[in-house]
Amino acid sequence: TFSTGINLVEVYATVTHRDGQPATGLTAADFRVVEDEVLQTITTFAAGEFPLSITIALDRSFSMAGERLALSKRAARTFIAALRPTDEVMVLAIGSEIETMMPPVPAREAGATGRGPQRGSPAGDPAWWESIDAWGTTPLYDATAQALDAIQARSGRRALLLISDGSDRGSHTTATDLIARARQSDVLVYPVAIGGTRPPVFAELANVTGGRTFFIDDPKRLESELGTLARELRFQYLLGYTPSRAASADPGWRAIEVTVSQPDVRVRARDGY
Repeated sequence: TFSTGINLVEVYATVTHRDGQPATGLTAADFRVVEDEVLQTITTFAAGEFPLSITIALDRSFSMAGERLALSKRAARTFIAALRPTDEVMVLAIGSEIETMMPPVPAREAGATGRGPQRGSPAGDPAWWESIDAWGTTPLYDATAQALDAIQARSGRRALLLISDGSDRGSHTTATDLIARARQSDVLVYPVAIGGTRPPVFAELANVTGGRTFFIDDPKRLESELGTLARELRFQYLLGYTPSRAASADPGWRAIEVTVSQPDVRVRARDGY
């Protein structure tokens, strides 16, 4: 809970081996949490599968037309199928405007049958996904900021999966503004860049929120990479602590660093609140 005035601070941490697979079996004693260079005492610890609310934002702009968009839609469907049935999924299409293609529904409905999107057909119906065709330009920074706002109202562990070629056109939001907004949110951001460039803003979004960025130079790899991400999201660690420095002492930004004592693993967590 990243909010000044709330005593308990909760941080979701992802720990993976070199091959990208989740590192399981860790205990609270394996973690070290430092806030503003002061070691904190972990008082709450949990490991495993936590309720997830995820928004999938698909870039549908003309620069994504053809194979990129087709593979993105197929990969998104495969990703949804790999989530826990009770995880909550929302789908947005990003063009010149943001369109809510599917309001939040359980993954079992989003990937197969049941209540469909606002258009009225099941989300698992290939015909529905094909209705997301290329259209418009991409004010990507504006759209990402709006997507963060859309998911902010959801409860529990929240994440944003952004699939785009990374080209921003005409946003009022600057890259700096977007990073600041992401840093202030409590949403894990997973930007996926498709194409020949690796947008620096994507790496920043992942770093400040504790997410992970993917660079896909061959769109055909997208489906397998999102499968890896789905497995990663199924196992994370929750660390809770009461800051040793009272919240009222300084309402400003507080930096967090999470490390693990185990060798050959990587830990990712948001960098502050």
